[in-house]
Amino acid sequence: MISSADILELLKYGERISLECKDSRNEISKSVWETYSAFANTCGGVILLGIEEHMSEMNIEKRFTFTDVKNPEIRLKEFWDTINSNKVSANILLDDNVGYCDVNGHTVLWIDVPQADYKYKPVYINENPMKGSFKRNHEGDYHCTEEEVKAMIRDSSDSGIDGGLLDGFTMDDIDLNTLKSYRIEYEHHNPDHVWNGVEDKEFLRNLGAYTVDRTTRREGLTTAGLLMFGKGLAIRERFDNIRMDYLDQTNLSAGRRWSDRLTYDGSWENNLYNFIKRILPKLVSDLKRPFKLEGMIRVDDTAVHKAVREAAVNMIIHADYHSTGVLKVVKYDDGFLFSNPGNLKLPVQAIYEGGHSVARNPKIQNMFRMIGLGDNIGSGFPTILQAWGEEKWRQPDLYDDQELHQVELRLWMVSLMPMECTDYLCTTFGKIYQYLKAEEQIILATAYLEDKVSNTRLQSVLGLQSIEIGRLLVDLVDKNMLIAEKRGRWTTYRINAEYEIQPEQMNLADISISKVDLNKTDQLIYQFVQANGMITTQQVVDMIDTISTTQGASVAINRLIEKGLLKKVRQGRHVFYAMN
Repeated sequence: MISSADILELLKYGERISLECKDSRNEISKSVWETYSAFANTCGGVILLGIEEHMSEMNIEKRFTFTDVKNPEIRLKEFWDTINSNKVSANILLDDNVGYCDVNGHTVLWIDVPQADYKYKPVYINENPMKGSFKRNHEGDYHCTEEEVKAMIRDSSDSGIDGGLLDGFTMDDIDLNTLKSYRIEYEHHNPDHVWNGVEDKEFLRNLGAYTVDRTTRREGLTTAGLLMFGKGLAIRERFDNIRMDYLDQTNLSAGRRWSDRLTYDGSWENNLYNFIKRILPKLVSDLKRPFKLEGMIRVDDTAVHKAVREAAVNMIIHADYHSTGVLKVVKYDDGFLFSNPGNLKLPVQAIYEGGHSVARNPKIQNMFRMIGLGDNIGSGFPTILQAWGEEKWRQPDLYDDQELHQVELRLWMVSLMPMECTDYLCTTFGKIYQYLKAEEQIILATAYLEDKVSNTRLQSVLGLQSIEIGRLLVDLVDKNMLIAEKRGRWTTYRINAEYEIQPEQMNLADISISKVDLNKTDQLIYQFVQANGMITTQQVVDMIDTISTTQGASVAINRLIEKGLLKKVRQGRHVFYAMN
């Protein structure tokens, strides 16, 4: 349900790429159905009827004009009658997704469109998926290309896209050395498995790499079989739209673009098994391996090693090999980049949460899992997040590019707030930076480290909703700390490198600084509460070297309470201290 307050929040802080306003004062606009299709096929969004948007207007107060929906009960019935007819291919809305309300004396009809489940995509209009499917980008709604429609149709199947028979591709197209290496690994991980004793064709058939059509009696390699074990020439004949590329851009000297590269050069059979086996040692070669024994055996593996392997395997099993693109892996001094063609089948937030798994190539996924590569279903990405969290590195960035039709995962091996970042922000913004909310500091840090940020990126960094992020961004723009750069309906934000403290901000800083006229210990405690919202006595002990007991922490906290800066808060059996 959306309230009038929610609508006002959306108009002020909402993402314009996921918000569409239409006049519709006397009837439901025909273009509503195009936007419904676009939101359903992309990342969801809200349609507001009874509001006109002036796209060229930069002033938030003048950008929207209320026009009122006449006879809202009739318009609402018309909407439900139409969506339940053959106008659209699927009704993905519930009763709570549509309604109307009064907003400052004006009637607005709202439609909250979720992202459609992959099984229902493409959501199209007028009974024609090729001409009636839409998506959303920074310009607004656009007709899907034929390739985009075909990709969504392929992804709508739970059986994946790698099990189909490839006409004309036989055992002669298998690279026997690759298959032999895989079978050795397979037997090592599954020493008692009955498949170990069967001949190659039967082994591949059991694995899903070879198939027989029982109706026509045609037989041959599957997509998974050719890509995983095929000869490079055969793979390029069938999948010349796909390339594999690994770049090592660490320790570069002047004028060099890479220090190591693996691509198609004729020195190796270009199948997926060989690609992953060649790049994994390169990726983890510089990672720290702490000395650890299990019994008498040294264990060199770490959570970070496992996370990097998981990222590489995820790139391969989720790629769309029927699209044009590159399986690209880049090793940087400060992390890794994994990129694959195709868009995510699940929403980004669902992947961050874990517990969900819809592999585009389940047979390839199983082939890797049988040799110890790839985590349990739905736990792969959380494995990466946990490893990076334990190292206190910046949260991995998973980006689904709807326009380029590629997914990028960036693993940053740097802290969320590296010292040079903090130094830069303190130098640029002065003392006022210390009095920002913790979320605002993280936004500025992310903008500095990544050159620019967007609402979508910050949702994964902060774990907040779009409107909450929007409110923080608008506040930082109002403070002149961020500069908004608009591209149609898409907005990115960058650090204002020419920032000058405004008089009112200077006064606020002076008041805060004079108010916090404390010794060094009390200043640290006070600044911690400012940044984090609360503190416990144990956190004081952990943070302050000169305080070794909770009793000593209480003494310091009481000094701040007596000055009116902190207050004691009790929740059940728990006690903490917050800003007064």
